[in-house]
Amino acid sequence: MSLTSIGSELKKAQQGNYAIPLLEFLELSGSEELFASIEKKRAPAIIGVYSGTLKKTRRSAVVACLKTMAAEATVPVSIMLDHGQSFEDCMEAIRDGFTDVMYDGSKLSFEENVRVTRDVVRAAHAVGVCVEAELGHVGSGAEYTEFGAKRKGFTDPDDVEKFVAQTGVDFLAIAVGTAHGVYKGEPAIDTGLLSRIRGRVDVPLVLHGGTGLSDGQFRDSIRAGISKINIATDFAVSAFAAMKKTANEEAGSYFKVMWSLHESVTLRADYFLDLFGTSGKAA
Repeated sequence: MSLTSIGSELKKAQQGNYAIPLLEFLELSGSEELFASIEKKRAPAIIGVYSGTLKKTRRSAVVACLKTMAAEATVPVSIMLDHGQSFEDCMEAIRDGFTDVMYDGSKLSFEENVRVTRDVVRAAHAVGVCVEAELGHVGSGAEYTEFGAKRKGFTDPDDVEKFVAQTGVDFLAIAVGTAHGVYKGEPAIDTGLLSRIRGRVDVPLVLHGGTGLSDGQFRDSIRAGISKINIATDFAVSAFAAMKKTANEEAGSYFKVMWSLHESVTLRADYFLDLFGTSGKAA
């Protein structure tokens, strides 16, 4: 199966009532463990790379490494641009060999979001790449009490049909109560709104801001219609806690600290693949 666009696998997830995780690439340490977990669990999955990360690293080396590991996989693996900030961001990722891209126009007006997303979709589809967009705005966890908790930026079901029809987007990230990063306050997901959106369009729906949700909230979101869930901050927080604990041990060492990072990534990836019902779903 190896490196592939995730579009067909997301449709299977939608029909089978499970979700495929986007496991965020943070840096090369620990990335092998993401692929090892996917293989072990026989799960289709997405390795996401934030557009800002590509601007801060040696892009060609990172992309080459991820593509090599994905090409050697025996399960479906996508390399996806996460939160592309412009048409140019998305085109550069496609030229690099990314199999899927997300264009994030969520801070734009509806009309401008439609215009740029439609342009990305046309160019991406011409070379077999699927496109995710965001409608509504998933804000920051640090601002949650003043943003998501007050339902600011939530996706309007009436806009969803128009947006999907006018852009031809393959899957859609929606705002129903989650936020990026660590939450200030308790996250509350409006599964009723999620279900209404699910009833308006047939494209797979995406949940960003998964870190900090309970097992029950994840399961309820999948039952209500979510087919893809992004996980990023959880890997960073969990790995840092494990590394800090090991570093403070009397017998701590560089190698033990790095081993604890790798172990943490493996445990968290395994956890999400099992929780989302993705394990064992690879063809």
